Amino acid sequence: MTTAVDHYDRFLAEHYTWMLGGDLLALAAAQRAHLIEWGVVPGPAGSVAVDLGCGPGHTSLALAGLGFDPVLAVDLSRPLLDELAAYADGVPAVRHNRAAHIGLGLLPSSRGKGYGTDVVAVLCHYGFVVRGLQRLQIETLADNTAMLRSAEHNGFVREGVLRSSAWVMGEFLDEVLLGLLAQDWKPGSKG
Repeated sequence: MTTAVDHYDRFLAEHYTWMLGGDLLALAAAQRAHLIEWGVVPGPAGSVAVDLGCGPGHTSLALAGLGFDPVLAVDLSRPLLDELAAYADGVPAVRHNRAAHIGLGLLPSSRGKGYGTDVVAVLCHYGFVVRGLQRLQIETLADNTAMLRSAEHNGFVREGVLRSSAWVMGEFLDEVLLGLLAQDWKPGSKG
């Protein structure tokens, strides 16, 4: 059975721009006119815009044309992001994002059995192999040794501490930021 993700990646992505009319730059110009009509404008110091589910990126290009900087174009389809990258070449405000944050939660009865490490491994495979992402990131409380161990066993590297960034039970706690790049990922590695 074909899943929605399969249909999106294997069929819809290659026809997406055609279904919208075929001319991505004309679509971007029309979208820009609509955004102006609706009063969408950047703030005085410029503004960040996030185009979630950007498809081939006509709205991302329109937002950049209005002066938003940066425009973060987010989609799960590699072909659509590649199409946007081709059109956005020379438009430095548009940044197509192939990154994701991952996390998990386990019931107390499931903790301490290695499931966390296994789940992180599956999420890495899904992110890098299935979705074609460039980066995965985890933020976890500094005292969450189980999550830190699961992440590091799968190749994540500690990149920093977000001091007093989490409000937990009436107090601010530090979080650890961990990252893993596609080129550094070793499938099946446990440390």
